[in-house]
Amino acid sequence: MAELLTKTIERIRPLDKAAVAAARARQDMLTKPQGSLGKLEELSAQLAGIQGKAIPEIRDKAIVTMAADHGVTVEGTSAYPQEVTAQMVLNFLGGGAGINVIAGQVGARVIVVDIGVISPIEDGSGRLLSRKVMSGTRNMAVGPAMTMEEAVAAVETGIEIVAAEVEKGLDIVGTGDMGIGNTTASSAICSVMTGRPVAEVTGRGTGVDDGQLKHKIAVIEKALTVNSPSQDQPLEVLAMVGGLEIGGLAGVMLGAASRRLPVVIDGFISGAAALIAAALAPNLSDYLIAAHVSVEAGHRVLLDHLGLKPLLDLDLRLGEGTGAALGIFLSETSARILAEMATFGEAGVSEKSEEAG
Repeated sequence: MAELLTKTIERIRPLDKAAVAAARARQDMLTKPQGSLGKLEELSAQLAGIQGKAIPEIRDKAIVTMAADHGVTVEGTSAYPQEVTAQMVLNFLGGGAGINVIAGQVGARVIVVDIGVISPIEDGSGRLLSRKVMSGTRNMAVGPAMTMEEAVAAVETGIEIVAAEVEKGLDIVGTGDMGIGNTTASSAICSVMTGRPVAEVTGRGTGVDDGQLKHKIAVIEKALTVNSPSQDQPLEVLAMVGGLEIGGLAGVMLGAASRRLPVVIDGFISGAAALIAAALAPNLSDYLIAAHVSVEAGHRVLLDHLGLKPLLDLDLRLGEGTGAALGIFLSETSARILAEMATFGEAGVSEKSEEAG
């Protein structure tokens, strides 16, 4: 592995147990029945452990939306043409996409990254972060999607982007994606890393019909046969059947965890990136917050594999980081409850009687 990636993985430590215990102790003193805020209480304790603070703080919020193209689309696995990737990037930059609306409501910045879009993007806004590793991956159905060097470069790009945002004061990051064909790559990764059959973890993506879904499954099975990726070699899995944006998001997760930042992951594509990142760094899962479970067939499978419980189940399948933005809102809410809600002592409210039946 390259030096930056190796050092980043080495810096990822377990949660701060003392901070977790302190957060839970304070939750138990707040003016409510213990446990009555459910997952929000556990979320605040996780944030405390990540940041190493009894009362975590979330002020600066960002979504990193990675965009890239996939060579496998020549196999006809998507209902949309490849040009849509670049068109949607322009929509992000113009503020007209779902992620722009939801992130704006949540108060999160959207960082749009071209890590591998084939079409040239004329960015009049000046907001596009151009970090192209290559112009789209190769067709994984006939050979590796990337070389190992390209895959590592994608991961390290994500690490570098997070490092730059941390210098600006970033407290929490969400992951988002854009790339026609990326559910095909994600299903391949999910099948390899979880050991589940391709048909079980492959969904309709952009909305393919029954016949197209059957063809999509066959293409993924062919890619796995051609490349023979191994579960215990996550970078090889990424290189053989992954995507540039998936590698970049894995790097965002690793980079954030190495700097004790919580990472709110979006849907199936982010989940595939998390499978790669968690296999590289066993402590990483403690830093991940699953925003939601999507309708993509493999998403629940990979969340179970990672030991993550989704905060929401809204039948989302858009990507872009839309679910992650909602997860950031809930994360900030949990932190503010812990910080701002009064304790029984502060409010002069009687606590539960020990003699109550």
